[in-house]
Order: sequence, then structure tokens, then C-alpha cells
Amino acid sequence: MRNICVHGHFYQPPRENPSLEAIELQDSAYPYHDWNERIAAECYSPNATSRILDTEQRITQMVNNYAHISFNFGPTLLSWIEPNVPKTYQALLEADKSSQEKFSGHGSALAQAYNHMILPLANTRDKVTQVKWGIADFKHRFGRAPEGMWLPETAVNTETLETLASNGVQRRTDRSQSRLPRESSFAENHQRVFL
Repeated sequence: MRNICVHGHFYQPPRENPSLEAIELQDSAYPYHDWNERIAAECYSPNATSRILDTEQRITQMVNNYAHISFNFGPTLLSWIEPNVPKTYQALLEADKSSQEKFSGHGSALAQAYNHMILPLANTRDKVTQVKWGIADFKHRFGRAPEGMWLPETAVNTETLETLASNGVQRRTDRSQSRLPRESSFAENHQRVFL
């Protein structure tokens, strides 16, 4: 039997004008007010209520795609989705819960470094902060500790892996898709990292 894992990485940078604490009109997102609204309407929400059609194009079933894929949403994007598209936000939480039942207790949702920072380029303090904040946001939203973390741009180095492992993250998403060692030091474990 062959298996395939599809991972959906969903992220939008904060678009709020810091002086107004609101997203201003973005003409290029027409007919929507801004790009967050447009992408939510064209991507995030439809994936929560995907239509399965029969041969005559009639809807036979509605499926929450997020319950069937590995996925992560950036914390800054979720902070926008929660108040602005609450049904989609709830569908994400429900997808993670139902995937735990389907996958022997393992949820489909992964955490993400808080601000989508490319971690190998960060200094140690910022790297630790990004990981800790990403984990804290994930726990707050999904009610559990994350098993894995999306590494922005799939960038990785030994210090990043050690930071993840020391914060209890067991898996990461990079090109090697490996499980992190349980030991606190990745370098001492002599596992090969594919960059």
C-alpha cells in the first residue's frame, strides 16, 4: 500500500495599518475589501466545505479537507480568521479534532514559527522566541501541544532543530520530513539533515 501526505501551508502577513489597527481598502483585491477577505473566500473557507460531486455534477457530500491533510496556519493569519471568518476558524479546530480520532491521536494541525521568520537566519534569542510563541499560540487555539512545526521556507539548521527538540516539538516540515530525536541535542544524535 502506498501513502501520500499532502501538507497545506497557509500564511498571510499582517496587513493592518499599525496606526489604524485595521486593514485599509486594497483595490487589487476587488471585489473584496482586502486580500485577506479574498483569499479566505477563495481558499480557506472553500477547503472547509469542499463539495464532492457525482457524475451529473450534483453535490453528494461536503468534506472538510483540513481533516484529511497535514496543515498549518500562521498565528497572525489565525488571529485575523478567528474574528472575521469564524465558521472557517471553527472548521479548522474541528478538523484537527477529527483527525486525532482518525490518526490514532495524532492531529493534522502543525504549529508554525510565530511570524514566519526564516529561523536559521535568526539569532538564538529570536529563534527561541519564535518557537515558544508559535507553540503557545497553537496550544491556545488547538488545546494541545503541537507534535510538529512548519519551518518557514523549509529552512533548517542544527541550532533550529535543537531549539525545536528542546521545546518538545517532535516533527518538523523541511525537505527531509524527519522525526526529531528525543534527546535534547540533535547534533549528538548524528542523524543526517538534508538541506
